[in-house]
Amino acid sequence: MGGAAAGSWLIDGSDDDPATRNAYTVGREAWHSVPVDTLFPRTLKGEGAGPGGADRVWTRLAVAPDSDCATALDPLLAKTLRTVGCAHVLRATYTDATASNVTTVGLVFTEADSAAMRALSARFAAEHLDRRTDLLPRTYPVKGTPAASFGARQRASWSVRVLTEIPVVAFAVSGFADGRASAPPQPASQAMASGATTPAAQAGLGHEAKGLADRVERALRTRVADLTEQPR
Repeated sequence: MGGAAAGSWLIDGSDDDPATRNAYTVGREAWHSVPVDTLFPRTLKGEGAGPGGADRVWTRLAVAPDSDCATALDPLLAKTLRTVGCAHVLRATYTDATASNVTTVGLVFTEADSAAMRALSARFAAEHLDRRTDLLPRTYPVKGTPAASFGARQRASWSVRVLTEIPVVAFAVSGFADGRASAPPQPASQAMASGATTPAAQAGLGHEAKGLADRVERALRTRVADLTEQPR
């Protein structure tokens, strides 16, 4: 989807390359140097992001305070990310236009270099870590909103992606706004598959998680690219 295509602004390379080193430096600092409304816009449009290519519009409900991996991720996922040094986690929760679905989307800013991020990405791919139900992001419920009851048992679908051009892991986790439990949650890649019949798949919750994660990831990549290219 869009996030992968937008990530082609920097070719693969080692930290000996000044451009790579600069992108990693800028990306590592983006958690506090990029405005929150840039990282998590108040409204996000997802053209073609829904089932069957339907358009989506998401509205931000709230942004969580800066946290750590132990707060934002299930224990085993937090442990998995220790190899890249989880430094900061930023999260926001959105709802769709009908207020029937809610999604927490987040960015894990790490202390790793490009070699460590590539190694983690390769491990996720080889071991299918993005499909394991014991490696989930946590929700960020928001009182007085459609996400008030969005807790651990309400997680229906999720996406986790390790970036390699910048030291960041992007994730999203979605569920129903009415508080119904989803057991077990289904990874977005499976919930989006043709013929999938689970409640998460039929409600488009895989598309919600993947679509929001892609667009937040794309916005971050674009901003880091702009900052990297600015004359110093």
